[in-house]
Amino acid sequence: MTRNRFLFKSAVLLAGLFVYWLAVAHSEQQGTSSRNPVRGSNLDGKQAFASSCSGCHGLDGMGTQRAPNIVSNPQARRLSSSELLHVISDGMPGTGMPAFQSLGQPVITSLVTYVRGLQGKNGEVPLAGDPGRGEALFFGAAQCSSCHMVSGKGGFVGPDLTGYGQEHSAKQIRGAIVNRFERSAVKSMVTAISKDGARYEGIIRNEDNFSLQLQSIDGAFHFLSKSDLSSVARAPDPIMPSDYSSRLTQSDLNDLVSYILSIGKTSGVSASDHDRDE
Repeated sequence: MTRNRFLFKSAVLLAGLFVYWLAVAHSEQQGTSSRNPVRGSNLDGKQAFASSCSGCHGLDGMGTQRAPNIVSNPQARRLSSSELLHVISDGMPGTGMPAFQSLGQPVITSLVTYVRGLQGKNGEVPLAGDPGRGEALFFGAAQCSSCHMVSGKGGFVGPDLTGYGQEHSAKQIRGAIVNRFERSAVKSMVTAISKDGARYEGIIRNEDNFSLQLQSIDGAFHFLSKSDLSSVARAPDPIMPSDYSSRLTQSDLNDLVSYILSIGKTSGVSASDHDRDE
């Protein structure tokens, strides 16, 4: 009888210890989960990109000698999220891009999210604008085309905006229109007068201690020696007006931004190609 009672107490004690061990294990598992990032999160995407992609594409995704730019490259930006996921998962035979199926679907999905973030495409909200009306404004009342060119049409003294919408969000484009301090290129008109009285007006493309290269509104280039000039006057204000926020309605601005974005999506020209000319 005494022996049976001892065995019963021992069994109860072992059962209690087992339940306690399960509770401790569960608690430790929850603590570990709260300390580690969730698989598939954007944080995981950044870590996976740094360890698996940056060696070829660079930490910023702008490319190296081993692999192309996947942030501003038009071909990479045109890929849908599903196409980008397929490229990462299956690779691109014959290009040096290996398959990363071994990372698992959650991490690959987070990689897509991270790359989209580098491209500035996460969380974009469709703009309530009409590209057709924006085009009419660009070449009409807003007078954008007097300085800027789009798809071979327009002025010469401002940056070509054909591919501008590829690398800039709607917010950035709108900011550049209404705020001079958000523009990547701020140029002023220059008036050069030669000693024989000839007058040249335009923007300076190149200048050194002895000469300047001036492009006039009609697109013509004038190579002028400073020794032949009597004066060079620079306008205090930039060419692009700073009052578009009052000259244009909110609807007009939406239309203009929508037009520039729509041109960028259909163009194979990168805005950075034109920026190098500025």
